[in-house]
Amino acid sequence: MDTIASLFSFITWPVSWVIVQFHKVYGAVFGPDTGWAWGLSIVSLVVLIRICLIPLFVKQIKSTRNMQVLQPKMKAIQERYKSDKQRQSEEMMKLYKETGTNPLSSCLPILAQSPFFFALYHVLSSIADGKKIGVINDTLLESARQAHIFGAPLAAKFTDGAAKIESLGASATSVKIVTAVMIVMMSASQFYTQRQLMTKNVDLTVKTPFMQQQKMMMYIFPVMFMVMGINFPVGVLVYWLTTNVWTMGQQMYVINQNPTPGSKAQDSYLQRLLKSTVASGEVKARRKRNVVKVIVAKGPDRNDVERKFINGLAKAGLVAEADGTVAKSATAVAEAEGGVPVAKRQQPKRQTKAKRQTATAQPGTAKTPEDSDSKTSLEKKDAPDDAKPTSAAKPAGSARQAKSGQRKGPQRPKHPSKK
Repeated sequence: MDTIASLFSFITWPVSWVIVQFHKVYGAVFGPDTGWAWGLSIVSLVVLIRICLIPLFVKQIKSTRNMQVLQPKMKAIQERYKSDKQRQSEEMMKLYKETGTNPLSSCLPILAQSPFFFALYHVLSSIADGKKIGVINDTLLESARQAHIFGAPLAAKFTDGAAKIESLGASATSVKIVTAVMIVMMSASQFYTQRQLMTKNVDLTVKTPFMQQQKMMMYIFPVMFMVMGINFPVGVLVYWLTTNVWTMGQQMYVINQNPTPGSKAQDSYLQRLLKSTVASGEVKARRKRNVVKVIVAKGPDRNDVERKFINGLAKAGLVAEADGTVAKSATAVAEAEGGVPVAKRQQPKRQTKAKRQTATAQPGTAKTPEDSDSKTSLEKKDAPDDAKPTSAAKPAGSARQAKSGQRKGPQRPKHPSKK
């Protein structure tokens, strides 16, 4: 860890300078040698870094959603060009370019934080060893070594020996308890943030390999940070715990205000929007009108959650307009209040084969379905004999179609007594 941290020594001066500036402010309130002054300086450093990384966080959200949408297409490309890896890579890059997706965007916030994280680790390790670093002079070095957070020195680690901890003015038991609690809280916050993303802000109707990867990361990352945490100084644990809490709060805001389409979070958001719209009769906020506008523009491509929202408006007698507003609908109001529904267009009944043959035989007379249905079977039997085709019109010896239970071919005439 020390070797990796030394690679980012070029940024230790800016990090130490920022911490010292915050320490001047908090030191005037809590005292320069207190753990509150140094601890809050580290927390403020995290907040400043995360505010600067907000644009990258927005990119991460968009990239994650685009990757979820593109997973079926990516899988199809892999299956189609599984024997040609070069063509497969070319098609993947073409797909990313067409959709404007960058696979590395989801890792940008973590990658951007890494230099500051290792620089802070390098600063705190130098303080623990009694070495000056950056803008931290002898006075500030001694002040930082005396700072304790809940009885644990700022530069102490879980793996430090009793002699080294005693040199910092603390006991090994208190350091191990404080660091263990902070490591568990750091891992738990990491797990909860990832679980919240997987259970609430993912479209569960689309099963993709990306979801399996996210599920693996949900369990692997907390365990990895728990193992690595025993080598982190208390100040670094404060830094990482603060950034996890910030990420968790930021994720909750995104889930509540800008959820992934088709997810449980979108269902909850649209239900809240439906309730407020029905109560007031209008969509008040501009951002909410943009949400309704996007749903209306989708048309038949809406997901189940969005169709549920549109149906909820219809039951309340409202209809969503193209500009994101809602208006009263007379048809929807009548149906919602139990009025007479609008008569639906009925398809004509299909005629039987006999009726179609009769209509073909008499093209001059157009029969309506009502006329055909009004006739009964008795009226059909009473039709004049001359309308029926006679056997004389057929050539002698022609084979007539046999009825059920009769033989084919010419029939023997019946005996007069049996007529």
